Amino acid sequence: MVVNYGRIQALHGISLSVQQGELVTLLGANGAGKTTTMRALSGLLPLSGGRILFEGKDITRVKAHDRVGLGLIQAPEGRGIFPGMTVQENLDMGCYARTFKKKTEYTETLEWVFSLFPRVQERRTQVGGTLSGGEQQMVAIARSLMARPKLLLLDEPSMGLAPMVIQQIFRIIADINKQGTTVLLVEQNAQQALTRSHRAYILETGEVTKTGAGRDLLHDPAVKSAYLGVG
Repeated sequence: MVVNYGRIQALHGISLSVQQGELVTLLGANGAGKTTTMRALSGLLPLSGGRILFEGKDITRVKAHDRVGLGLIQAPEGRGIFPGMTVQENLDMGCYARTFKKKTEYTETLEWVFSLFPRVQERRTQVGGTLSGGEQQMVAIARSLMARPKLLLLDEPSMGLAPMVIQQIFRIIADINKQGTTVLLVEQNAQQALTRSHRAYILETGEVTKTGAGRDLLHDPAVKSAYLGVG
């Protein structure tokens, strides 16, 4: 993929893949191109070159809202919930991304989401803007899951959260993946992300500089020095 912002090339022909059932992490410093990659995959940014394949089909020219209909769902950076709506109303907004053939499908999906996020169920009648940062992040991910994504794009889910909440969020992400949802995760918390990832890509200034199994990269000297503060 190649992505330009005007005359500035943000992604220099990166190539990556996510197989069904995997949890894959994109790791890199600020400005490395992680969020640009996610926005390109979700259709919010056009490609200047290259193509995007989803389930074997070329979706490069498919509009963002149509990609959502295909099952490619992004929980954006910064949570982005609707602060004036209740938690339940926020969750129901996620349902517009798909059509439930039967009412029981909606009920089953909601129960599944609540099993992953008991705190969200407890807060379902509360207005979104009154929730803590961690609770808002849970609602944002839960809303994305209401669309039953085939590929869930998570952009910096731990940003601005307390350490205990971060651990909880990552445990939930691992559970989501173990229950069958494929996940592509952008994250700066290398320890938490690499520990749980099947594979990971290291991005630097718009290029993939390293890739490998998540736990292998945890012991890579260059990764430890750059992202774990070790070395």
